[in-house]
Amino acid sequence: MAETTEAKSKTKSAPATDDVFAARLARHHDEFESLFRMLYGDSPELAVFERAMADAYAARPADLKKLDIEREKDPEWYKRGDMFGMTMYTDLFAGDLKKLAGKIDYLKEQKLTYLHLMPLLKMPHPDNDGGYAIEDFDTVDPLLGSNEDLAALTKKLRKAGISLCLDFVMNHTASSHRWAKAAEAGDPEYQDYYFCYDDRTIPDQYDAVVPQVFPNTAPGNFSWNEKMGKWVMTQFYPFQWDLNYRNPKVFTAMMTSVMHLANLGVEVFRLDAVPYIWKQFGTNCRNLPQVHTIVRMMRMMLEIVCPAVVLKGEVVMAPKELAAYFGTPERPECHMLYNVSIMVNLWAALASGDVRLLKRQADKLNALPDNCWFVNYLRCHDDIGWGLDEDEEVRLAIDPLKHKEFLYHFYEGTVPGSWAMGELYNYDEASKDARSCGTAASLCGVEKALITHDKPAYEKAIDRDLLLHRAMAFLRGFPMLNCGDEIGQLNGWDYKEDPDRVADSRNLHRSKFDWKKAAERNTPGTLQNRLWEGMESLREMRDDPCFGPDAWVTTWDTHDDAILGVLRKEGERTIVGLFNFTNADTYAVLDSTADVTLPERVDLKPYEAKIIVAHE
Repeated sequence: MAETTEAKSKTKSAPATDDVFAARLARHHDEFESLFRMLYGDSPELAVFERAMADAYAARPADLKKLDIEREKDPEWYKRGDMFGMTMYTDLFAGDLKKLAGKIDYLKEQKLTYLHLMPLLKMPHPDNDGGYAIEDFDTVDPLLGSNEDLAALTKKLRKAGISLCLDFVMNHTASSHRWAKAAEAGDPEYQDYYFCYDDRTIPDQYDAVVPQVFPNTAPGNFSWNEKMGKWVMTQFYPFQWDLNYRNPKVFTAMMTSVMHLANLGVEVFRLDAVPYIWKQFGTNCRNLPQVHTIVRMMRMMLEIVCPAVVLKGEVVMAPKELAAYFGTPERPECHMLYNVSIMVNLWAALASGDVRLLKRQADKLNALPDNCWFVNYLRCHDDIGWGLDEDEEVRLAIDPLKHKEFLYHFYEGTVPGSWAMGELYNYDEASKDARSCGTAASLCGVEKALITHDKPAYEKAIDRDLLLHRAMAFLRGFPMLNCGDEIGQLNGWDYKEDPDRVADSRNLHRSKFDWKKAAERNTPGTLQNRLWEGMESLREMRDDPCFGPDAWVTTWDTHDDAILGVLRKEGERTIVGLFNFTNADTYAVLDSTADVTLPERVDLKPYEAKIIVAHE
C-alpha cells in the first residue's frame, strides 16, 4: 500500500498497545479478517486498517477509555427506560457548537440522555442537502465551530448524562470533497473511489433496475461531469457522489473517520442511507448482503477501539428488511434503528381514526428478536414518507394508492375536515407518490386553530399532539423528540422568502428555535407550558419498571379499531396503555387471560391516552 493512502497512519509501524486492546482485537480478529477477505480478497489494505485501529485506540482520551470499560459492563445502557432523546440542528437551536454548549441547562431541564445533532461536518454552501453532502469527514464545518468545540461539547454533555449522536453519511461525499476534486482532475486512483463511466452504456443498465431516490427533484442515478468528461453515480443529488465500497481504500478511509469522530466524544453514529452503500451491477443496489458485511465489520471495529459507541441505522425500508440490520445475537450489526414504520403508521392512524395498520406493524416489530431495538419518534429533520404495508392494506380492503393520496392531501390540509397545515414534498405526477412536511403541532391542528381563533379546535389539536407523543413513547424502544415539538413550535413558512431554501419544502419544519416562545414554558395555560408538561409526563410514565430493557411488550385487543392497546409486563407488574385515535367518546373492551387480569371496560374521551396498572 502506498504511503499516500488516505487512511495512512502518521507512523509506519503500529503503536504499542495494551492488554485491553489486544484482547478485544484477538476476540474479533478471525471473523473480521474473514469478512474483509470475502469483500476484498488479499488486499494489503487489511494491514493498513488494523494499524489505523491501533492508532485510534492509542489516541483515545483516557476519560473515553474509562467510559468504554463501564459500557462493556453495561452493554444495554441504551435500552434503559430513562433513555429520552432529542434531535436538532446546531445552527437553528443555538447558532454554533460553543453557544449550544451554553444551552445544556435547557436540555438537562428535560432530563435528556441522548442528543442527536444534524450533520455538522464541513460542507459546501448553500447546496449541501441539509448537511448530508460532506466535504471533509474529519472536520467540523467552520460556520458551526471547530473540532475542539465539538470535543468540549461532548465532554460537557457527558457530564450532564447526555450521549451525543452524529450522522455518518456513508453512501456519498459532496462533489467538492477532495477525493471528488482529484477524480474530476483526472486522477484514476480517486475516480475509483466513485463510479465513473465514459458513456451511458453502464449507467443505462443501472437505471433500468435501480429505483430513483428523488425522481421529481433529482431524476436518474447518474450525473454528467463536464470537467472529468464522465458520468458519475449520484443516486441522491448531483452534488452527492456515491462512494465505491468495492474499493478497500474507501472502506478504510471512511472507518478511520468514524474512529476519529468517536475520539472527539461522539457516542452514537446514525448511519445515513446505509442500505444503499454497496452497488452490484444487475441488482437494485438496495439491502445487498455486502451491506451487512460492512456494518458487521464496523460493529467489530467499534468493539475493538471504542466499545462505548453504538450504531443507529437509518433503514427506510419495508419491515421485512429491518431485522437483518440488527444482525444476530452472535454476530450483531446495528444496536438500534430509527422506527420509521411506526412513525408513519402513527400519523396514518391519526388521520384515518383507524389503528389496524398501526397495531399490525407494532405486532411485527414486537415479534423481532430481543436484540432488535428502536428509536421511536414523530417528527425529525426529514419528511413523512407514506411507506405503509401495502399487502396488509389490501388484506384490510384498503386501496394502497388511494389511502396514500388521502394521507398526504390530509396533512397538506386540502381534504375536507382536515385540521392539518403542511406541504407536499417530492410529488410525482406519474406515480402519484408524495411525502409530507410540517411540524408536529401544525400537523396536529394547532396552527390552523390559532389562525381561525377556534378554541375547541385548539384544545383538540393539543390533545392530538399529546396522544401521539404518549403512544410513541409507550412502544418498544425509546422516544426521541424533534427540537421545538416540546413547546409546540409551528411551521416556518418564511423559508419561502429565502432563495437558498425555497426549493426544499422540508425547510417548513427546519426553522430557528423560538427562544421567546420557549420562555413561556413555565407560564401556566400557555401552549408551551401544556406541551412541556405533557413531555414531562412521558418521562414520568417511563420511570415505571415496565419500561426496562427486558420488559415484555405486546399489543392488546380493544375490540375497537379506533383504540390502540399496548401491554407491558416486567416481573409481576403489568401496565396497559390505551390510546383513542378518534374525536369521539368510546370505550375499550379488554379480555383477560390466565396471566393478565384487566378491567372489562375502560372509557376514553376523544384523543385520550390512559395508562392502567393491571398488576403490582
